[in-house]
Amino acid sequence: MTDPTETGGPVPLVDEAGKKAAVAWVSVDGAPARALWCVPADGSLHVVTGTGEQSAAGLAAGVPATVTLRGDHGGRIVSWPAEVTLIEPADPDWESVAAQVAAKRLNAPGSPADLVRRWADECQLYRLTPAGPPVAAGASLPDGSLAAPPRPSTVTRPTRRPFRLHRVRRR
Repeated sequence: MTDPTETGGPVPLVDEAGKKAAVAWVSVDGAPARALWCVPADGSLHVVTGTGEQSAAGLAAGVPATVTLRGDHGGRIVSWPAEVTLIEPADPDWESVAAQVAAKRLNAPGSPADLVRRWADECQLYRLTPAGPPVAAGASLPDGSLAAPPRPSTVTRPTRRPFRLHRVRRR
């Protein structure tokens, strides 16, 4: 992961956290962050969205995004601005990047080659590349949990009565 605006070289914390990332919290255009499955490759994080894959509302090429990565302990370690680019199936690096991402996809229906073909037809493959120095790292990370109430959802689950194997008789 490189920082093109500051030194032109890698930012060690962003680079190291990115290499170990499997899930990134991505905030698109200031909206609440969403946890997205990602694959680090070639100094960037790659995310697949679309039919049969995760939903990343608002994620599109050129839209400002902020990526937050967490460590093994579950706490935030770094947040950085990301440049979002769409990798099209016609791009020269589509085959290599899509194959790397497909190989890491857990519980995928079909083979990695089938997955890459489906992604080319129905999904979008995005590259999130650092676009500046970290916006929060180390001492600049907030002290609080930043916990928020759950977002409204149309998904509900009725509360069911507990299952009883037999009837209890009272005397």
